Parts: sequence; structure tokens; C-alpha cells
Amino acid sequence: MKPKKIHNRPETKTNRIQLRKNLTSAEAFLWNELKGKKLNGRKFRRQHVIGIYIMDFYCSEENLIIELDGEVHNHAIVGENDDKRTAYLNRNGYKVIRFENKMVFENLLSVLQEIRDNFNDKKE
Repeated sequence: MKPKKIHNRPETKTNRIQLRKNLTSAEAFLWNELKGKKLNGRKFRRQHVIGIYIMDFYCSEENLIIELDGEVHNHAIVGENDDKRTAYLNRNGYKVIRFENKMVFENLLSVLQEIRDNFNDKKE
């Protein structure tokens, strides 16, 4: 029996494409720093699906997921869903780091350094 595909299942393609075309301003700002292996030679994908969840950014080399959170993530129910999602991803071997959207704009260098700090091989 073939194992169930959990990455970018075909039925999610239309949604992923739509999300890529409509990045939030914070996602677009951070993507400019991540695309083309600009950050320590690591390849990041945007709007990558794992299981039933769509990640803002994913680096397969590091099993690292970056999520950007706007104001809506401050609501209790959304926070609970974020916790469930993070627990699922952690159980499956992924590390999830989160940043508030405003952090990306106000402290980009710190955000990039925290991402680097989560790489397995810390070489610059």
C-alpha cells in the first residue's frame, strides 16, 4: 500500500496558487528576503501544504516552518487552532516558528536572525 501523500496534495493546488498570488504585505516583505536561497542558501517555499495545513513558508532542508500572524491570531479560537496545528506539525518532525506581522516590518534583521538560529547547521 502506497503511503498517504501529505505534502502539496493535488487537491490543494488551486488554493495554493491563489494564496501565492495574494500574499499579505508581511508575507511579501519576508518572501523578498527568503526567495532564491538568499538566506544562508536555504530554499524556502511559500504556501506549502503539509497534511491539511497551508504553511506561509517552508524549508524542507531544515524541516522548518515559518508562520506570520496578523491581529486575527490574537483571538482565543484562532490561537487554539494554531496550537493544534503546531502540535500536529511538531509530532510529524517539523519545527514551527511564528512572528507577528509587525515584527517583520519593524525588526526584519531580528526575524532573519531568529530564522537562522533555527537552522540545524548554523554556518553563515
